[in-house]
Amino acid sequence: MASAPYIGKKGTVDLDDAVFGEEFHMALVHETVKAELNARRRGTSSTKTRGEVAMTGAKAFRQKGTGRARAGALSTPQRVGGGVAFGPSPRKFIAKVNRKARRRAMRCALSEHARRGTLGIVDIGDFADPSTKKAFGALADFGNGRTLVVVAPEGEETTVKSFRNLKFVDVKPQNRIGVVDIVRARRLVLSQAALDYLTQIASKKEEGAAAA
Repeated sequence: MASAPYIGKKGTVDLDDAVFGEEFHMALVHETVKAELNARRRGTSSTKTRGEVAMTGAKAFRQKGTGRARAGALSTPQRVGGGVAFGPSPRKFIAKVNRKARRRAMRCALSEHARRGTLGIVDIGDFADPSTKKAFGALADFGNGRTLVVVAPEGEETTVKSFRNLKFVDVKPQNRIGVVDIVRARRLVLSQAALDYLTQIASKKEEGAAAA
């Protein structure tokens, strides 16, 4: 059975092999990450076409007799102040990934952290009071690089306050974590509540229950 160490103290936590023993599937993880990133895009980029700019539709100058090249409306894309040709317009970037695929992708990402030894567990009992110094000390022996700390939204405020001031730590609530966040993290630190939550939503049992 796979296990993850506590950070800042001795001891390990057993991990569910059904979730943390998944073989990595690159194509599936890539598809899910791309879909999540697309869903986070606002899609508000907008430009005006030649029919939408505030410009007269009259011919710039007469066709003949000026010695200049003939020209039409000033709203054409090649003129300053004219419309934009083939510019972006508001749209949605959402791409669908089915529920089973998304859960498997999350299991792949979590399992990869477990295999690499970059998954750690934080004991909220060690943070009865907020302490950034204690949080920094707990992470000192857990390697270098960016850390993603996932915490429960309720009841663990002291843990959140302890880690959130560290510049290399990104604290996220457990109900807003995605596969892209797990993949991006060089180290993943979970509270016990967050571990239980992610184990539940990524579990194959949940797939069966949803199908039923």
